[in-house]
Amino acid sequence: MAAENSKQFWKRSAKLPGSIQPVYGAQHPPLDPRLTKNFIKERSKVSTVPLKNKKASSFHEFARNTSDAWDIGDDEEEDFSSPSFQTLNSKVALATAAQVLENHSKLRVKPERSQSTTSDVPASYKVIKSSSDAQLSRNSSDTCLRNPLHKQQSLPLRPIIPLVARISDQNASGAPPMTVREKTRLEKFRQLLSSHNTDLDELRKCSWPGVPREVRPVTWRLLSGYLPANTERRKLTLQRKREEYFGFIEQYYDSRNEEHHQDTYRQIHIDIPRTNPLIPLFQQPLVQEIFERILFIWAIRHPASGYVQGINDLVTPFFVVFLSEYVEEDVENFDVTNLSQDMLRSIEADSFWCMSKLLDGIQDNYTFAQPGIQKKVKALEELVSRIDEQVHNHFRRYEVEYLQFAFRWMNNLLMRELPLRCTIRLWDTYQSEPEGFSHFHLYVCAAFLIKWRKEILDEEDFQGLLMLLQNLPTIHWGNEEIGLLLAEAYRLKYMFADAPNHYRR
Repeated sequence: MAAENSKQFWKRSAKLPGSIQPVYGAQHPPLDPRLTKNFIKERSKVSTVPLKNKKASSFHEFARNTSDAWDIGDDEEEDFSSPSFQTLNSKVALATAAQVLENHSKLRVKPERSQSTTSDVPASYKVIKSSSDAQLSRNSSDTCLRNPLHKQQSLPLRPIIPLVARISDQNASGAPPMTVREKTRLEKFRQLLSSHNTDLDELRKCSWPGVPREVRPVTWRLLSGYLPANTERRKLTLQRKREEYFGFIEQYYDSRNEEHHQDTYRQIHIDIPRTNPLIPLFQQPLVQEIFERILFIWAIRHPASGYVQGINDLVTPFFVVFLSEYVEEDVENFDVTNLSQDMLRSIEADSFWCMSKLLDGIQDNYTFAQPGIQKKVKALEELVSRIDEQVHNHFRRYEVEYLQFAFRWMNNLLMRELPLRCTIRLWDTYQSEPEGFSHFHLYVCAAFLIKWRKEILDEEDFQGLLMLLQNLPTIHWGNEEIGLLLAEAYRLKYMFADAPNHYRR
């Protein structure tokens, strides 16, 4: 009897963890096993079998059309090699192939035009070479061919810019920097920073449109509140805070192997290799060890939230900026083993303290149930409903919830949506704004969303909208695009921040 019950259980629970199941892509609807069985039993009614060759137009239709992907059983009575099954499979394949061809035909670009455009690019457009250039160009070209969301017409040919190197003087358009203006701004920064008591209000005003690379490390330390404005106190403060951090390492880091900290350390250890996988700098074992220490110590000292996935991304801008004090260019390929131990310790400690200062202002984003993010996403929805009702209604029509795409925007501060060079430029302004990482970020997200209104309105199904919003084509963005984005965000803040009833329902 027990053996019979066991057999019945495994019969009912045919899908086991690790068992091989068919995988379906976005353009390939899954097979319904009920349709397959009916087709085998009633071969005379093949023509009446409905095929899923229509895109889901809303979330509920998308869910209904894909839910059976998890219900494919391994019924022993079904003969998958039978001619009838092959006939059905070929019909589904033909319908799917026709849909794919129709989608790609809309994106077709004449190859002669592409080749001629490529040959016309002047050699002066080449920006600092790095090992990730080839991979970036290959990935972007493959994506344009595979993914209908990345329309080739909307991506003009532009020079490849390294992800992090020489950020201050690069524009995505390839235009030469304004040398005289940059020198004047740099001199003004140096005067401010060298004064006996740095005027932080004036420093914020100067930093809003971007901080020169040469003075960005000390400027960020000041704007984050890590360094005092008084120049005489800075050296002693840095020495004390760095010693304090490594005191935490000695006190707490060995506890990572204790049972009550194992889950935290394990999650950090898993997330670190996923941090900016295209940048060789962050794949170096020594850099990953530094990140593990920073994140573990922060989690131990903030038990209200602990470590939450996404916090690992927030270390990278600080690490790159403080590393740039010792590296002239090509940061993304720099081997950190070439630095002295004292330099590495300074970079690690400064990254920890500045990240801690940032998170102090947005910690409710990472406490239980992440209420800060929930509130910000709701505020984004209300704001967009006022500034662009057409986009808002488009989302409602196809049942796209803001939480489905904007949660990541708030959790990672748009770091997954933008190249790292753009994030660093964005954070120049965030640190210049009061509550920049919390309050002003809301208006940046709204401006970022409306930036893609044409592409959003062109998508007419739930699946296409979500894929677009989770894979926005910003790989070629630089200072120029970020400057326009911030200007629009400031305009929205000026209009709505002091009049909250304007965006309340």
